[in-house]
Amino acid sequence: MRSRAFVALSLCLLLAGNGLSRAEPPPLPDAERAQLEERLQTQLAAASRVIEAEPEQLAGWSSRGDARFFLGDFDGAVADYSRMVELTPSVDASHWRRGIAYFYADQFEKAAGQFERYHSFDNVDRENGIWRYLSQHKAYGREKAREGLLKYEKDDRQPFPDVYRLFAGKITPEEILANIAAADVSDNERDKRLFYAHLYIGLNHAVEGDKAAARTHLAKAVSNTWPRRAGYGPNYMWHVARLHYDQLTAPAGRRPQPGEPGA
Repeated sequence: MRSRAFVALSLCLLLAGNGLSRAEPPPLPDAERAQLEERLQTQLAAASRVIEAEPEQLAGWSSRGDARFFLGDFDGAVADYSRMVELTPSVDASHWRRGIAYFYADQFEKAAGQFERYHSFDNVDRENGIWRYLSQHKAYGREKAREGLLKYEKDDRQPFPDVYRLFAGKITPEEILANIAAADVSDNERDKRLFYAHLYIGLNHAVEGDKAAARTHLAKAVSNTWPRRAGYGPNYMWHVARLHYDQLTAPAGRRPQPGEPGA
């Protein structure tokens, strides 16, 4: 565990810099971007071969949907994830990836509907409620999204309850980060909480239209090493942070690819 002095210093650092210096390098170095591009293109080609050989199996569509999403082909990801549902309708309620793909394909009402169906599958996971709120915010605006916040009666892991309170206007980003800094948890757990906090604080700033604050928090999420070693779900959400950061830093009118710098 970290000492109180270290936690206090961490808190000061967390609450200090609110801006991303123009001199700072992007959170994902160019060399890593190039390697990522190569891996994703390999995954895309391999998944397409699996689909050609076994078009009725979900595995190929799932893998290619992921590759397409990570490459910024959001419409293609929606198509592949939707094909999974067509082949096996029972996967619809749990298909949170299709909801996220809908969101980035600018199909916000469909995204909100997907996350509402997921709530019937898992009524504890506030991360799903976070995505429904973000989708409704984009589709209908903040006030209607707040009115439509899903209700949760059971506890969930932090920082998701705190982030949910952020959407309701009951806590600030600074308070969320202060709670993480002060928590008596392991370094790994703190890194985990910081990743999700910066991701969703950043996405909330993005839907609110504060691009500078969104970039700052999303850059910290992308720089966090925990999600890339933590498993499939966290790694998927790391890609979400990367893609959204790149959208915010790319030239207007085009979606960046992972092999090119966002800024």
